[in-house]
Amino acid sequence: MSKSPINVETFVKKGEPIERTIKRFSRKVKKEGVIDRYRDRMYYEKSSDRKRRLAKRRKAIMQKLKQKRETI
Repeated sequence: MSKSPINVETFVKKGEPIERTIKRFSRKVKKEGVIDRYRDRMYYEKSSDRKRRLAKRRKAIMQKLKQKRETI
């Protein structure tokens, strides 16, 4: 996760409805992960807790892949 600011810009194209522009903007925001970053930074998380959470997530992913590989 980089610490650089995220600038998401969407310009209205000629003859384009505003709803489509808003939808395009929403997709860009989701793709950049702006909301996820905001939620992550709402509260301070200790480094050790973050490492533990990420390790747990990695372990779950590996177990899922292993299980999937065994069924094939």
